[in-house]
Amino acid sequence: MRVALFATCLVDGLRPEVGQATARLLRRLGHEVVVPAAQTCCGQMHVNTGYPKQAAGLVANHVRAFADAEVVVTPSGSCAGAIRHQHEDVARRYGPPGLAGDAAAVAGRTYELSEFLVDVLGLTDVGAYYPHRVTYHPTCHSLRVLRVGDRPLRLLRAVRGLDLVELPDAEQCCGFGGTFALKNPGVSAAMLADKLTAIHATGAEFCTAGDASCLLHIWGGLSRAGSPASTVHLAEILASTEEEA
Repeated sequence: MRVALFATCLVDGLRPEVGQATARLLRRLGHEVVVPAAQTCCGQMHVNTGYPKQAAGLVANHVRAFADAEVVVTPSGSCAGAIRHQHEDVARRYGPPGLAGDAAAVAGRTYELSEFLVDVLGLTDVGAYYPHRVTYHPTCHSLRVLRVGDRPLRLLRAVRGLDLVELPDAEQCCGFGGTFALKNPGVSAAMLADKLTAIHATGAEFCTAGDASCLLHIWGGLSRAGSPASTVHLAEILASTEEEA
């Protein structure tokens, strides 16, 4: 299958290793991976902050960049959720004629990584090896917008060498929420403190998730606290093999 990778602006700018791991994993599974050079931000930040009209140009650009893609895969539950649940509406309200239909078509071919692996490829065991104690944080958008359910957990349980431990109060938000963390820093910090307490209670070496944004927020808290724990994206775990280790 020819897979178009939507890396996301945050991964491209701050955590490129997540995009690289996604591409490496998909290629190991036998698929061709292309990265459309015209891709930029999907516009989620604008819509979530109350500027949907300003997001219309980004939606149009996204549709053009991925118009010919057989399937689009992204290592981001929040961006996949934005594409599937915001783009068509933004295009209909603020875009030129025809954009809404094109946006809906691209959205229908777009999958978050765990969805693609489990639902499209029918896989849970991707041949990964990761000899570490890991806990999983289900990010808000992947949990409540995409409803990925236990797909990431099913993938993690099949990773050889991985000791998966349950995260207390796992469904509680980490406090990031995009611009929420900037507009409400006190509340965000309190929510993050609760999440860090839960992570420390597991004794995990790593906290993983399907969104680099939330992981950056959590990593910042762990780092400032001098914690021995760190963060790793789901794609990085799944791309890891015994040979690489």
